[in-house]
Amino acid sequence: MDSMKSRLITAAFGLPLVVVLFVLGEFFHWIMYCIISLLSTLMVHELLSAKKLHNNLKILIPCVLFAVLQPILVSSDIGFFPLYIYLLLMFFIMILDSQRLSYADISFASLGTIIVTCGLSTILILPHSYASYFTFFFIFTIGIPWFSDSGAYFSGVFLGRHKLCPKISPNKTVEGFIGGILAGTISSLIIAFVFSLIFTELRFNYLLVILVGLIISIVSVLGDLSFSLVKRSCNIKDYGSIFPGHGGFLDRFDSVIFSAPMVYFIGSFFPLFSIGA
Repeated sequence: MDSMKSRLITAAFGLPLVVVLFVLGEFFHWIMYCIISLLSTLMVHELLSAKKLHNNLKILIPCVLFAVLQPILVSSDIGFFPLYIYLLLMFFIMILDSQRLSYADISFASLGTIIVTCGLSTILILPHSYASYFTFFFIFTIGIPWFSDSGAYFSGVFLGRHKLCPKISPNKTVEGFIGGILAGTISSLIIAFVFSLIFTELRFNYLLVILVGLIISIVSVLGDLSFSLVKRSCNIKDYGSIFPGHGGFLDRFDSVIFSAPMVYFIGSFFPLFSIGA
């Protein structure tokens, strides 16, 4: 129950701040780019710290530079060109210092940095296909995994009986998994409906919204379990402690990293909404 209390207190203080940032980002798009860049950098640092690689400047510096620059440049003409340069640099460093840097460490740092940074960067691409609406895509992409996670937590606490993946995440249950999917799917409808009231020109495809909400809820669990597996392999409980009851930034956004690209891919082929008169 102490964990639940910590989660509720963190949410009470954190949600108003998130809302303010979203509102500001709708009017000043550069704020969104800065937020994603900052989040990517913090999460990459947490990931490297899990394996004690943050003390190695030859690994830390290129990883942090990529985490800072890729979200800012992803919507520019050069797109994912920084990714190519980053990979070249990481392998060059490995070759240059092959006696002290292992392939396992370089692979861990490179793959982890790419997954975190590129996963979050996709949030910034999709709005350009819909004449902006940054706030909707931020809240839709981030909100569904968070509601799903909260639904899974409370369902697991009050109804959980059967373990889902005890060797990876001992506290997750089948009942929590089902509750999380339901919460995430319902939240997708609520988010779409609220934004249809705010932006009256938007015409949502609610069947598609439900389908995307369902898919994102499932994918978010995959992201959560994947980063939990990394934590277990590094023998740590959380990636950080900045959020009481939640852990670090990576603990809070691990599901979003996997979910954001799914929103981008589905939304690119099947528009979530049309713009009417």
